[in-house]
Amino acid sequence: MDRLEGPPRLIVVADLDCTLVDHDDPENTDLLRFNALWEAHYRHDSLLIYCTGRSFSSYMSLRKKRPLLTPDIAVTSVGSEIVYSGDSTVSDVVWTARLDYKWNREIVVEETLKFPKLEPQPDKSQEEHKVSFFVEREDAVEIMKELPGILEERGVDVKLVYSNGYAFDVLPRGAGKQGALTYLLDKLDIEGNQPSNTLVCGDSGNDAELFNISQVYGVMVSNSHEELLQWHEENAKDNPKIFHASERCGAGIIEAIQRFNLGPSVSPRDVLDSENFHAESLNLAHEVVQFYLFYERWCCGEVEKSDKYLQNLKSLSSPLGIFVHPSGVEKPIHEWIDEMENLYGDRKEKKFRIWLDNVSSSHISSDTWLAKFDKHELSEGKVRSCSTKVLLSYKEEKQRLTWMHIHQSWLDESFSDDQEKWIF
Repeated sequence: MDRLEGPPRLIVVADLDCTLVDHDDPENTDLLRFNALWEAHYRHDSLLIYCTGRSFSSYMSLRKKRPLLTPDIAVTSVGSEIVYSGDSTVSDVVWTARLDYKWNREIVVEETLKFPKLEPQPDKSQEEHKVSFFVEREDAVEIMKELPGILEERGVDVKLVYSNGYAFDVLPRGAGKQGALTYLLDKLDIEGNQPSNTLVCGDSGNDAELFNISQVYGVMVSNSHEELLQWHEENAKDNPKIFHASERCGAGIIEAIQRFNLGPSVSPRDVLDSENFHAESLNLAHEVVQFYLFYERWCCGEVEKSDKYLQNLKSLSSPLGIFVHPSGVEKPIHEWIDEMENLYGDRKEKKFRIWLDNVSSSHISSDTWLAKFDKHELSEGKVRSCSTKVLLSYKEEKQRLTWMHIHQSWLDESFSDDQEKWIF
């Protein structure tokens, strides 16, 4: 949370499976729409929090399979672990220590063994402050009536969370998604950085308690489980700050941003005018996101094959500008643009997609700006990633940014086995 210099304009708190990530959409259409919106308009002054029932290792595994952005904070294991992102990931040890109060994992395991209907989940789903099972709904209802009292007699105070019609989690009393988010919001408040708005997003029973936090807006995506919809009907149907979206997953989150007027809600992926992607002067994030979306569309043959687009790119870049390829090869930017003509439609059948992550910018002189971000390319199931720096100049008389220098280097052992087709 130290990345921002002041209070966040918006915090989006999103569950992952079936909320931000649509497992019925192998193309990740709405997740990529959300990514482009976030990096273009929110990353610089807002916070993204993932709040998932997955363990941290399971969450990291999901990141290898889906184009997830780097969050500012990952709340994992149903709120029993908080990890901050940055140059390295750091766990919140204060939060972990809090959860030790009146918690004894050995006693929990011992007592739950006495309920034969509780089927332990695999070891990878078990955590120090989370004991997890599979169980049918009818059996879960009965166990939830008995287990807390049994554990309390042994000095253990727990919270029981049932979700998705099969997942049963035993947590310390102070844990859970609501407890973790309340803790984080309190930290911001103490620091004098209370957010302007917070939007929580979910689809299942373990998300319900997020909607209990009074100061938040909430969206239940259209594909939400019946248990969450029933909770809403019984507890919050008259709350105007919580609504059931008409769109699935990531599209439902974008719908909520628009409904509650929380900020820009048109994803750059929904803007088809690729010729004028520089229209928002001095919004560097928007500019670089739109630039690479045009590059994607050009390679996929999704825009007209017209020289006007390439000439427009040249007008946006300095004739003296240099692009440093990840392989180390250096050429004038205009030469790389000329080579783009040969790539038109080349990746149309290869499920080619680009997304940017961690876009940031800094003002380094009176008319010069530096943009930094990670760029990821997906093609034929392979992801290649590079760290990118772009130097841009803003001239008042032109009323737009000029690309002066681009430098890329391979990221996370990525490389392209076809260097000639990696242009930008």
